[in-house]
Amino acid sequence: MVKIFSFRALRPEPAEAQKIASVPYDVVSTAESRAILEKNPKSFLRVIRSEATMGDVDPADPSVYTTAKKHLDEMIADGLFRRDDEPGIYLYRVKQGGNIYTGFVANVSVDDYLENNIKRHEHTRYDKEEDRTRHIETTGTHTGLVVLLYRDPGEIFHYVSSLVPEGEPDGVVKTDAGVVHEVFRIADPAAIAHLTGLFGDVDALYIADGHHRAKSSVNVATRRREEGTCTPEAERFMAIIFAQNRVKIHGYSRMVTDLGDYTPESFMEALGGLFEVRPYGEIDDTVFRIPPLRESEERIHVMHMYIGDAWYELSRPVDPALDRIAALDVSVLQKDVMEGMLGITDPRGDPRLQYLGGARPLADLKEKVDSGEFAVAFSMQPVDVEDVLSIADAGGVMPPKSTWFEPKLLSGLVLHTIND
Repeated sequence: MVKIFSFRALRPEPAEAQKIASVPYDVVSTAESRAILEKNPKSFLRVIRSEATMGDVDPADPSVYTTAKKHLDEMIADGLFRRDDEPGIYLYRVKQGGNIYTGFVANVSVDDYLENNIKRHEHTRYDKEEDRTRHIETTGTHTGLVVLLYRDPGEIFHYVSSLVPEGEPDGVVKTDAGVVHEVFRIADPAAIAHLTGLFGDVDALYIADGHHRAKSSVNVATRRREEGTCTPEAERFMAIIFAQNRVKIHGYSRMVTDLGDYTPESFMEALGGLFEVRPYGEIDDTVFRIPPLRESEERIHVMHMYIGDAWYELSRPVDPALDRIAALDVSVLQKDVMEGMLGITDPRGDPRLQYLGGARPLADLKEKVDSGEFAVAFSMQPVDVEDVLSIADAGGVMPPKSTWFEPKLLSGLVLHTIND
């Protein structure tokens, strides 16, 4: 079984939540963060992207982390945040379009991560891992949510949903895109005990988003254990937990800066030896996903490519001899096109290859190519969530940027401190 813990959260005053809540640290650049902070100095980006407040500074400079702590301490001293008197769990509900996503924020165990009861499907990058490790250690705070999934044995999601109280949330934020984020504190010990007890039938949790935040939290706990300074709260990290069938996955687009030794014509010709390549025609570039041109009774790879002011569909049958990871569309694209044709052997670090989250409209992808910044872009179909969980169960690692999970959560609505 996995262990779930309540905790005394640090949360924004309800009247301040709208201004404080921000996008996560890893979806905006320093320049974008600076522009947001110029308009809204209370944004939590001043804590999670503190270099944006400092002028020209290396984001890895130690002063960035001490500045983050200084900003957080100031926000607390100014009454923008308050700590709950008693431990609780925090229902987090997202209303997005016609969808409602309901999960809960709680603490999970570092030991469950180390013992692989919290399963991963991606490698972490050392630089990003070290950045968040230093941020957590210096601020003494988990400032972002790790998104975890569980296979629901039958009643957990319905029980979580039943806990949503009537009346106003304890915190509510509406984004410019019209997405509503609501937080409800649940402090009833009996309700918390019942929920944690339900997880006695759950063998594992799965990281959907936040691999670096999770590993960084484990790094801090491990270092403190070695030093003999680890508190009970540092043995845990904050996560939002969803049933695996209550989230949505989008594809993750790829963009390449150049075609290497190919011309657009020879590139198309070479692709024709690997896939069936067909012009797609007009598409609605306000949507996030391109539907396949045809249905097929056999399993096929389908991906869409934008090049030379036109969309194309690439397809071919799935080789039944491939294992689950090798048979992913993103694996085939990486092996045969990125590496085999374009020489991009490091999908995690090659600057020629960039990614665009799947919840961005196709117009954004098209604009990147039309501007000349990129030579070609690929829009991917979503991976099935059960494939993600099964790969994690088998100890497999998916290619980078294989999944874009929704809902995307905000930072600054619930914080967990580790020095108590």
